[in-house]
Amino acid sequence: MTCEEARESLMLLSYGELTFDQEETLELHLAECPSCAAERLRMERLEEMLALGEAEPPPGLLARCRRDLAVKIEDENRPMRRFSPRRLWRDWFVYTPLWLRPVGAMLMLAIGFVGAQFVPAGSLAGLGGGAAAEPVMSRVRFVSPDESGRVRVVMEETRQREFTGYMNDHRIRQALLAAASDPADPGLRVESMELLKNQGQQDDVKQALLNALRADVNSGVRLKALEGLKPYSREPEVRTVLAQVLLNDDNPGVRTQAIDLLIQSNEPEVAGILQQLLEREDNSYVRTRSQRALAEMKASVGTF
Repeated sequence: MTCEEARESLMLLSYGELTFDQEETLELHLAECPSCAAERLRMERLEEMLALGEAEPPPGLLARCRRDLAVKIEDENRPMRRFSPRRLWRDWFVYTPLWLRPVGAMLMLAIGFVGAQFVPAGSLAGLGGGAAAEPVMSRVRFVSPDESGRVRVVMEETRQREFTGYMNDHRIRQALLAAASDPADPGLRVESMELLKNQGQQDDVKQALLNALRADVNSGVRLKALEGLKPYSREPEVRTVLAQVLLNDDNPGVRTQAIDLLIQSNEPEVAGILQQLLEREDNSYVRTRSQRALAEMKASVGTF
């Protein structure tokens, strides 16, 4: 680290803005450079003097400054928007004094009435064939009062979009895959798995089924994933996940279904997995199903 870099970092150090590695590098430089160490002492004394005369800021000032900065940054990064009558209407009622609002309302209505006379018939067909506007989900992003008593509110709006297609449509499959991993809605995950379970020949769908079987907290979703994996129970990756589920899943129904899929493969390691299960299984039905499966495989159930 050079002396110039060290002196630039001293201010960041005083505000706690350096990472651990950056701070350690700076400390090593200060230990070896008397000039920079003296600069650090000078800055510390200056901060102590300033602290003696520090004024108490008004309550909430820091929070308001942070909100205003965040809004300003968002406005700077947002591309220039087209003229919007709806936004003009909204801004009029937010920022206009109360006594002028009725005048503005009448003016807006007049503009809308006159403008409608010049819209060619059928020109709205491209906006959805006369269908109602799509619903918009909104939430408040920032609120910021000022000294005059006005309150600035920034809304974040998300417009819903609808599309239809068959299961071989890439958009439909990707949407279902996203819904199948939505942690907030188990019902949506179950419905998505129901639609995806017959599409396991697609690699991305098969991986989604395996991930759901391994990790989804909802047993209904895991059972749907098991249904979708039935045709692939002989594949090594699927057998590995089935073995993990059989030994670790907390739902007896899921464990029973995993047994049924595992024994379809007729692989030698299946008997060992079932024997491990019997050492820890406390559900009588699952134990009986495991013992019957071992008997069908002509494998020993051991002394359990």
